[in-house]
Amino acid sequence: MYKGLGIARGRWLGAIATYVVLFAGAVVLMLPFFWMLSTSLKTLDEVNTWPITWIPRQLVWQNYADVFELTPFARFILNSIILAAGGIIGSVISCSITGFGFARLRFPGRSFLFFVMLTTLMMPAWVVIVPHFMMFNAIGWLDTFLPIIVPSFFGNAFYIFLFRQYFLGIPKELEDAARVDGCSTFRIFWQIFLPMSLPVVATVAIFAFFYYWNDLLYPLVYFRSQQNFPVSLGMRMFQTANFNVIHYPRMMAAALMSLIPCVLLFSVAQRLFIQGVVITGVEK
Repeated sequence: MYKGLGIARGRWLGAIATYVVLFAGAVVLMLPFFWMLSTSLKTLDEVNTWPITWIPRQLVWQNYADVFELTPFARFILNSIILAAGGIIGSVISCSITGFGFARLRFPGRSFLFFVMLTTLMMPAWVVIVPHFMMFNAIGWLDTFLPIIVPSFFGNAFYIFLFRQYFLGIPKELEDAARVDGCSTFRIFWQIFLPMSLPVVATVAIFAFFYYWNDLLYPLVYFRSQQNFPVSLGMRMFQTANFNVIHYPRMMAAALMSLIPCVLLFSVAQRLFIQGVVITGVEK
């Protein structure tokens, strides 16, 4: 009896210790977010005071209004939505088809081509910036959304790998039964495999959204006019010569508003995202 009470007490203490460690880690990870929220509601003078005041003496909601009054921030958000939506559509379509081909089709050199594709993951993105810039400049695509959206329709090695791993786990009997019923290869992919792969579709969509929403390098290279700037590039206006000083409250207000779509998307799709990551990492 005493031994059982000791085991139960040990488990109870272990659970408490686990929650304490997790809570402390969550607090540490959330500190930058709390600082950003607090700063967005301060005056510029209060931001520069030391020690840091985590709770503003006066809530300055005008900082959020100033973001839209001093910059075309609504246009920046719309541009980011267009880029993210185009990138998601292109990534899901191209990578799912390619992943299906590598997983279920048999053709000469399949393993070699898959290996070559995976090696592109080790190639830095900066290597191809100059050739891409010259190519898009030659065809007149600079300062448009096309140089960022169109390449997504040519696949991404990591996303293709995720789709391939998921498709390998689908029983072959489903494919054989569909072929017996007269389904073509594309119909098998479109009506059987793709609807069954919602977790990995959600995973790729979330990864693609975060990438295109937060990307700064390629918009900085390809865009020239302010009307095409996404949020990531538009926020630089708060730390450039457009303002005499860096206005941290307005910058943090803009950053907080640009963070909201990412948080909402992950909150809605986190179950499918986690399921997709687990399945694609386990299946062979």
